[in-house]
Amino acid sequence: MSALRMPRVASVQLKPLRTKGWGRVAFMVLVSVLMLVPMYLLVVSAFKSQQDILAHPFSLSPDQLTTQYLKKAATNPDFNILKGYAVTILFVVSVNVLSVALAGPVSYVIARRSERRYRMLLLLFVAGTFIPSQVLVIPVVYTLKFLGLMGTIPGFVLFETTLTLPFSIFLYAGYIMTIPVSLDEAAAVDGAGKHRVFWSIVFPLMKPAVVTMVILNTFSVWNDFVNPQIILGPGSGLYTVTTGVYAAVSQYSTDYTVVFPTLLLAVAPLLVVFVLLQKHVISGLTAGATKG
Repeated sequence: MSALRMPRVASVQLKPLRTKGWGRVAFMVLVSVLMLVPMYLLVVSAFKSQQDILAHPFSLSPDQLTTQYLKKAATNPDFNILKGYAVTILFVVSVNVLSVALAGPVSYVIARRSERRYRMLLLLFVAGTFIPSQVLVIPVVYTLKFLGLMGTIPGFVLFETTLTLPFSIFLYAGYIMTIPVSLDEAAAVDGAGKHRVFWSIVFPLMKPAVVTMVILNTFSVWNDFVNPQIILGPGSGLYTVTTGVYAAVSQYSTDYTVVFPTLLLAVAPLLVVFVLLQKHVISGLTAGATKG
């Protein structure tokens, strides 16, 4: 009878730690610190007195925190925060509606046509994403004056919508290319026209890309300062959150009990939107590359 053989135990070799992975983690931690520290100072300083801000900027002692400066900023006679919110939300909604209505059909035509001229048209829109909006301000001012839209809500909305079109068309077209053409053909067999096919079949499938662009456009319009300051002007009586903050804190630039609470009121809605919808931005930007 042969002796029982003991099973061999596979030797385990420990792999050396990858320094590349640790370097990536260190880089992400550094970037997070650089972004979160200013935000922390903004939030904490909005509830402190001038003396505490200068003496203990990073302190989070409950004895030093108060809401009186935030309430004072909310009732600042130089800046009606509710009016600033209302005007900015009006611009945000108008720009997003026009952007979707214009960029969606254009993207569908570009994505569904294989001719070279449509690829060149897409490249033209992509090139528009590299042009800073500040470069366009002077010719836009002359154009709006010629049309009689300078200092008006329609003029500003049209300009902001134009700024959103290049990247919107680029993102929408890339996403539509991942949607099977067979869906269009099946709808066409049932008698649906091009417009019906897009709005009833293709557009509902574009939800991740559309939600992403709506969020990005909202951030862009909300944070814009140069364009509303120039196009709307002080004589129109209209001001967005950013231009209102500038008017409110410019004369109190050294009074931090006015500056920090006013800035916090201006960015608070965006912080809430970003925290709640950040997963939609990431999924929308990557959906076109991973779908199909």
